[in-house]
Amino acid sequence: MQVVQVAIPVPMYQVFDYRIESEDVGDIIACRVLVPFGPRKVVGIVMGHAEHAIVEEKKLKSVIEVLDSTPVCSASMRELGEWMSRYYHYPIGEVLHTLLPAALRKQASGKTKASVQTETMLYLSDEAKNIDDVDPRLSRSQKQRALFHFILASAEQKAPLSKVKDEFSASVVKAMIEKDLLIKREEELQVGDWKQSIQIADKPLANVDQSIAISSVNVSNGFDTFLIEGVTGSGKTEVYLQIIEPLLLEGKQILILVPEIGLTPQTVQRFEDRFGIPVGMLHSNLNDTERLTVWQQARDGNIGIVIGTRSSIFTELKNPGMIIVDEEHDESFKQQDNLKYHARDIAVYRAKQLNIPLVLGSATPSLESLHNAIEKKYKHLVLPNRAGSASMPSQRLMNIKGQQMQFGIAQGMLDKMREQLQAGNQVMVFVNRRGYAPALLCHQCGHVESCQRCDNPMTVHKSVNNLQCHRCADTRYLPKRCPECGSDDVDTFGVGTEQMQAGLEEIFAEYDTVRIDSDTVRGKGKLNRLLQDINQKKYQVLVGTQILSKGHHFPDVTLVLIVDVDSALFSADFRAPEKLAQLITQLSGRAGRSGKAGEMWLQTHCPEHPLLQDLINNGYSDFARYALLERKHAGLPPYEHQICIRSESHKKGLAMDFLKICADTFTQFQHAKVLGPFPAFIEKRQGRFRFVLIVQSPSRNYLQKITEQANFGLQTLAISRQVRWSIDVSPIDFS
Repeated sequence: MQVVQVAIPVPMYQVFDYRIESEDVGDIIACRVLVPFGPRKVVGIVMGHAEHAIVEEKKLKSVIEVLDSTPVCSASMRELGEWMSRYYHYPIGEVLHTLLPAALRKQASGKTKASVQTETMLYLSDEAKNIDDVDPRLSRSQKQRALFHFILASAEQKAPLSKVKDEFSASVVKAMIEKDLLIKREEELQVGDWKQSIQIADKPLANVDQSIAISSVNVSNGFDTFLIEGVTGSGKTEVYLQIIEPLLLEGKQILILVPEIGLTPQTVQRFEDRFGIPVGMLHSNLNDTERLTVWQQARDGNIGIVIGTRSSIFTELKNPGMIIVDEEHDESFKQQDNLKYHARDIAVYRAKQLNIPLVLGSATPSLESLHNAIEKKYKHLVLPNRAGSASMPSQRLMNIKGQQMQFGIAQGMLDKMREQLQAGNQVMVFVNRRGYAPALLCHQCGHVESCQRCDNPMTVHKSVNNLQCHRCADTRYLPKRCPECGSDDVDTFGVGTEQMQAGLEEIFAEYDTVRIDSDTVRGKGKLNRLLQDINQKKYQVLVGTQILSKGHHFPDVTLVLIVDVDSALFSADFRAPEKLAQLITQLSGRAGRSGKAGEMWLQTHCPEHPLLQDLINNGYSDFARYALLERKHAGLPPYEHQICIRSESHKKGLAMDFLKICADTFTQFQHAKVLGPFPAFIEKRQGRFRFVLIVQSPSRNYLQKITEQANFGLQTLAISRQVRWSIDVSPIDFS
């Protein structure tokens, strides 16, 4: 018999002792085990052997089953997990389970093995191979017909389900299977040697700035962090392609992080076209089995490039060569729930741990990364010009004070849009609100339809005839009369993407309009298909939210309009100017990318605002350096470091009382500044009142040390079990 220490995914800062009856299980350090925990059976990870058990060995519970014959976590990943547990003040069991693919965390009692690689394949049935018989049967379903021809054109008339789901929805696949036209089979994954099959396609000649960046990275030896600050359209992706080429030829693997699922397919396609090898994708639209397969391929060295979103930073690589974080400034790299890690910061730790280069790229670097570059912690590489013949778009302000407006757009702006459309170009309109309108109000009594759980106006969605709360997702029918006074004089207030689309379709009836927001891009491959349609000029007017700002290439867009920026100019969040400047610059970069002159317009009631004037006249780079100077004088990040303690409860006083105790605890430390507690920017959500406390210090190490001490004490308080609370290290917002 032996006693092992097991990390279990529960909110407790400890490991648990279990006994193993059998003596012939071998070394199971870092293997998964199924163990009893209270009334449940849970999957844990063995951390080591217990030299001295807390209770008598015979009283210990026994491991039910050892799930792995080899470690599921390498030594470096265990080290990463232990560091994250300390740095983010989070239970080790929950951290380690975050590092694993979801399929390996489940209570499958050995059904899901870390070492088995399978793939679901779709075959044409014998019945489907007669095209003349099948085509008429699918005449009423264009999508099913397209899927049929997609597989018919593939090698051996079969295709991986993971590839099919990038283009077609699950319902289309299911319908084809029910018609006996497709057959689904689970097959052991056949992996070729990607190192022998690399075929490098023709590449463009790098310009001077790109060449300097490429050579600077390629001469590095071991760990180094490079910040590539390149204006939109400067060819950062081409730099990535050329710096990883020699590493791939050496058989080394590359991990690339992108901020959004929507960017993954187009990025994957570009890398596959250049190197002629399959690229692994990791994002939330894949199911657990698909993500596990890519994880296994990367760990076993059977795939050369992995491209994924935030959590892909935890992908194991057998022969790591480089990590790249594209659009490193993007907020989506920060996990806001549970373990609040930042993928960019984890990338720095992993690159140092693996002794490989890290490349951060952005047209609008975060002030933290820019500060590190100025302090010489990062090597700063600048791409100041657009690639090829493209020129930077002009940026202008439209003063809308006193102007006649249609659907939130000034008449003068509509005239400029029509000029571009008549010239055969495309125009983009950015609206930072999805839905038809942000509120529904009664003109008689002033009542606003609000979510009772969040005290927040509900958004009107006319396409589905309901009201939705964008905080808790609650819905209700769209009322025809005011529920307070009974008046039928109810109307919408404000403009959302849905109303903007309807309005522009009315104004520009001779042109086709498309809306890109989270309501319209749901479904497998929907966003990718819409982006392809835009680039094929099936649509001339593009309306959308921030999804449109994320690195997409629209060669025929020559005018970008940002409808309303004023709300962001007066935010209480000290990061709001940085976020607004990044958004404006990224959106501006969608215009004039292929030799055509581009222009970007901002509609505002405050054209004299210094932030807008600085950004329009001097660009993001100048703005960012001035913003850093402001942060320095104000004693704000990145010059000082913060942790944020959040507390929420159905009882307003209870959440506040807990943070008052936290404030008293931190006030005892001499070199810490305590701010708050105060209401979160979103004070109520899902019926819970929410408050925050900020603790700040010039020393990161000191802040970490006192937070660890305070956390230990707070865990023992009775009130800590009556509220929901969390610690956020280096918070990026206070909502």
